[in-house]
Amino acid sequence: MYIDSSQITLYPQGNLALQMQSNFSVSEILANLSISSLNPMQEELTAEIHAKKEVLLLSPTGSGKTLAFLLPVYQLLQKGEGRVQCLVLTPSRELAIQIEQVWKKMATGYKVSCCYGGHDMQTEVQNLAEAPALLIGTPGRIADHIKRQTFSEEGLRVLILDEFDKSLALGFEEEMAYIIGSLSHLQKRVFVSATDTVSIPSFATLGEITELNFLQTKDSSADLLIKQVISTEKDKVNKLYELLCYINQEPALIFCNHRDAVERTSSLLKEKGVENAAFHGGMEQMEREQALIQFRNGSIRFLVATDLAARGLDIPEMKHVIHFHLPSTEAEFTHRNGRTARMHASGTAYLLMHTEEFLPSYIQTKPAILNISTSTKPPKPSEWVTIYINGGKKDKLNKIDIVGFLIQKGKLEKSDLGLIIVKDFNSFVAVKKAEAKKMLQLVQNEKIKGTKYKIVIAK
Repeated sequence: MYIDSSQITLYPQGNLALQMQSNFSVSEILANLSISSLNPMQEELTAEIHAKKEVLLLSPTGSGKTLAFLLPVYQLLQKGEGRVQCLVLTPSRELAIQIEQVWKKMATGYKVSCCYGGHDMQTEVQNLAEAPALLIGTPGRIADHIKRQTFSEEGLRVLILDEFDKSLALGFEEEMAYIIGSLSHLQKRVFVSATDTVSIPSFATLGEITELNFLQTKDSSADLLIKQVISTEKDKVNKLYELLCYINQEPALIFCNHRDAVERTSSLLKEKGVENAAFHGGMEQMEREQALIQFRNGSIRFLVATDLAARGLDIPEMKHVIHFHLPSTEAEFTHRNGRTARMHASGTAYLLMHTEEFLPSYIQTKPAILNISTSTKPPKPSEWVTIYINGGKKDKLNKIDIVGFLIQKGKLEKSDLGLIIVKDFNSFVAVKKAEAKKMLQLVQNEKIKGTKYKIVIAK
């Protein structure tokens, strides 16, 4: 049965009756997201969040968990409250931003604020002065705001801990304990994860958890091939290059265990003429955002990353995941591989190993060895490039404005334009590489809606 919010009116919970006061039905919200209907996991979680105090959702990467908890959150919000009503904690800035973007696309009319390390604190304080109904953030930054008393916790009834196991693995246990201990009026707690390998700490739960496990509804390994690629050299970059030549134009995620390995591997691939981007927690926020955007829009086909990219990021389905280094745990191995063979698609995980390396104990069956010819041609560069515009939603710019400007002033065709992402203060546009240089010359002295913006190729 599909849930229609127009049929939902009252949700008693403890001493509080949370009434559905929104003006939008579920079908309207889904239309804003270009989704026709909820999947079974989303339906069940929506019902359980309304009915229970504590819910644990275990569901694979790419299954729609963000919408699954945001929809009932929307239904539980009360108009005119004037205080933060729901807090979503996430382990990374990227995941926090992604959840915020989904909420904005839902177009609920409720204010949202996003807080995370690396973001200007004063800007966040100003945003919280007019309290959002939904607050999203990383544990360290949210704990900081609670200590500063920049928002009131008195109206906060719902707590979502997304990828809570990752937050624990990253060392946020103390901050999470402090935050949860500070929220004395909580009535609903929702824990979300893509793995069932960790337990919920005692400080986070009242012990009344209803578990929804969707991890076993589909054999995730059924459509995933695992292959070994053997390097005779301990420095496996040359073999990685050969593997990328073999993959050619299809996007791939390349996982390394450490930040310095990501930087080194990315640089060496560039020296060999392979376009790629690096992604790890030590990079500046803008650098990380641009790397992900270029990967999403196809102007970069290969992303070299730490396990930060293993889950919780808005990146497309792909056929290839490469383990340049194998992770130490089975959970991270599973999360990395979860970037491919998702939602009934097929994919391949490649284990790049030196001849003297041994398979970790969590890989029970020895994978087949993929023999790659050294005469393979280098991977073709992307036909797309990313254009940066230093204006966004806060400047009243939208996708229609940008498309119209680039077609009228830049003399582009619609087919020359790819994915367009408009953020608060900047925008990114995928443009056919063959047309980009000419377009940039044409728009150099032009204005968008009466304002001159910096328009350049993104680094």
